[in-house]
Amino acid sequence: MHQIIVDISISPDEWIKLYQGVATDVNTKARDGRSVRFPARILSRFYLQDGVRGSFRILFDDSGKFSSIERL
Repeated sequence: MHQIIVDISISPDEWIKLYQGVATDVNTKARDGRSVRFPARILSRFYLQDGVRGSFRILFDDSGKFSSIERL
């Protein structure tokens, strides 16, 4: 199992675009400097009134397939 840690700040307006499918992926940088792209849908359970904000650990398998995500 591999992991990356990302710090995310998505405003409610940006989230609506992701939710409506105008954009489907989140592009950000991991704390270790790697560029990361993943489906926005994995963040949906973390959406609050002010959007999605916080630090997250994303776990994935050896083939790079998403396994789980947790808020830190």
